[in-house]
Amino acid sequence: MADGDAVARHVAIIMDGNGRWAKKRHLPRAVGHQRGVEAVRKLVRSLKDTSIECLTLYAFSSENWKRPEDEVDDLMNMMRKFIKSDLPEFIANDVKLHILGDWRGLAPDIVQLLNEALDSTSNGRRTLAVALNYGSQQEIARAAALAAKEGAITPDAIERHLDTAPLPPLDLLIRTSGEVRLSNFLLWQCAYAEMMFTDVLWPDFTPEHLSQALDEFARRERRYGGR
Repeated sequence: MADGDAVARHVAIIMDGNGRWAKKRHLPRAVGHQRGVEAVRKLVRSLKDTSIECLTLYAFSSENWKRPEDEVDDLMNMMRKFIKSDLPEFIANDVKLHILGDWRGLAPDIVQLLNEALDSTSNGRRTLAVALNYGSQQEIARAAALAAKEGAITPDAIERHLDTAPLPPLDLLIRTSGEVRLSNFLLWQCAYAEMMFTDVLWPDFTPEHLSQALDEFARRERRYGGR
């Protein structure tokens, strides 16, 4: 695709830096997570003004269970509040929820809330995909096992069983907070995705930052292994 023509239909974000944001301000980590949720809320509201058909957010990894119990509890409680408070807005703004990862292994009340949210937003035309209890290596292993039951294990067969199968191909991955790694997120899907890393901590990431990233994406030339 020639320079200036690229349009990002599917953008994924590793939302990193809540804890560092709070530490810089001498605040509890929970406050950083709360401000991170507010950043998510603002970003989702801005989607209608972008080319994005699907926004995928890395909310809780399968490795995050290693964090202190009180921090995990805070994150789960914020998830509950977010689903309850923002679901009507999702429906009003034609946003469909999609979940990646082993989310059915979460607490039963959260699973019920997510099931209800998936049902009530199923007709949305723009997708918010949230990775919960997600690890990309585990996702690929699950997909390969399912592909093997059907026959030959091919890239196409694996792709059909990935958590992202219903979503557009990943165009752009953004990571905040200055870290430059994928942290077991969308490893398969990132094969030809463009990547951007920013020093901005997640609670400070705004729709304007996203707009700048989309502008930068549009200037890139995507070759998919060609010349």
